[in-house]
Amino acid sequence: FLPPFLPFFNCASRQPLTRLAKMAVGKNKRMSKGKKGGKKKTVDVFTKKDWYDIKAPSMFSVKQVGKTLVTRTQGTKIASDGLKGRIFEVSLADLNQDEDQAFRKILLKCEDVQGKNLLTNFHGMDFTTDKLRSLVRKWFTLIECGVDVKTTDNYMLRVFVIGFTKRRMDQAKRTCYAQSAQIRQIRKKMTEIVTRESVTCDLKELVLKFIPEVIGKEIEKVCAGIYPLQNVYIRKAKILKAPKFDVTKLMEVHGDYSGEDAGAKVERPAEEAKPEEEA
Repeated sequence: FLPPFLPFFNCASRQPLTRLAKMAVGKNKRMSKGKKGGKKKTVDVFTKKDWYDIKAPSMFSVKQVGKTLVTRTQGTKIASDGLKGRIFEVSLADLNQDEDQAFRKILLKCEDVQGKNLLTNFHGMDFTTDKLRSLVRKWFTLIECGVDVKTTDNYMLRVFVIGFTKRRMDQAKRTCYAQSAQIRQIRKKMTEIVTRESVTCDLKELVLKFIPEVIGKEIEKVCAGIYPLQNVYIRKAKILKAPKFDVTKLMEVHGDYSGEDAGAKVERPAEEAKPEEEA
């Protein structure tokens, strides 16, 4: 005799036998019917969205970066609120139409919405991973430096510099390792040059210095007396703190888009024009 709470076992397979429990009468009324409410109608979400043009600042040669979409204004949910603050990552090769600058990524932040145009401003800069990996080699010393700078228009940036030691002329030694004292001196020079170049200009001028590597070449020239350097770049720049938003300053960076061509009238071929005249 087994107590009622123990499971029953099959003697041949030693597997527990499930007990059949009686279902309560009248408790499962909806089991025979389908799901409550039925199937929902599938609606294409893109029918509720609008496309907007992304406009780059005037420091780049290409103004039309691309397009982005957002759910159109409905009730208290305004479309422009969903667009402001968006960050777009664009290759510098696309912005300046120069494939030699493809290793740089530029971050653009949406500051304002005017009609169907998103007015963006510089938000940061970075290297592509493949470029960074290609620079790092053995037998050379990698020297990095990070500097916090403030521009004349009150933008606070953190700038990262990267550089590598270089073989001297007629060097027989295989390695090019700099001593720790030399590295400290080079890092100090890097900090001085980046600070000097940044504090005397506004954000637009600073970005124009970043692109042609003016600062990197200056560091190479100054540090040649300590230890010869090569591949000195502004590896990364990011905005830590921006001043209060000002529409007039943003429009100075962008210019006016009100006079853009909405579309030109296309001349129809003579064959298509004839039937209309007859009608």
